[in-house]
Amino acid sequence: PKNCLLVLDEAYIEFAPSEAAPPIDIYQENVVRLRTFSKGYGMAGARIGYVLGAEVLIRQFEKIRNHFGISLVAQRGAIAALADDNWLSEIRTKVSQARNFIKSIAEENNLMAIPSGANFVAIDCGNDGKFAKSVLEILIRNGLFLRMPFVAPQNRCIRISVGTKDDLRLLKHFLPEALLQARKGG
Repeated sequence: PKNCLLVLDEAYIEFAPSEAAPPIDIYQENVVRLRTFSKGYGMAGARIGYVLGAEVLIRQFEKIRNHFGISLVAQRGAIAALADDNWLSEIRTKVSQARNFIKSIAEENNLMAIPSGANFVAIDCGNDGKFAKSVLEILIRNGLFLRMPFVAPQNRCIRISVGTKDDLRLLKHFLPEALLQARKGG
């Protein structure tokens, strides 16, 4: 409805397939798209993002924004990042390859990787949340940093961010043992 604001969180848009972004006109006065430099551009520490929308709507942000909230270094870094298409393309390729590798690790262990358009993959551990938490804790004890969705039924998954090749080799090495230990009760 025209009296309702549609806010599209596109934090992971750089990693998603092109058809993932809905073809909604950003010049509609009730649509905004939120973007960040934290994910695809790797600038999480800079704490910078931007909004796309109709000018009349964007002007409303002037009333509430912190005028000194973003450092000059972050601003210049963001502008440089937007101009570096080659780097972003390289990152997209690396993330896609890492997601495929995580998927293959899951399949080797008879688990299912949930399709992802982000810089992480959720692997369904094929059991309940307690089992997945046990797998997660065992992997963490072996030096891997993972997360777990916290709401059922997603809590039967572990969330694996793409990492270095060494990180993913550790996952490949330790996941079978973690699954075996979790099946034995942790």
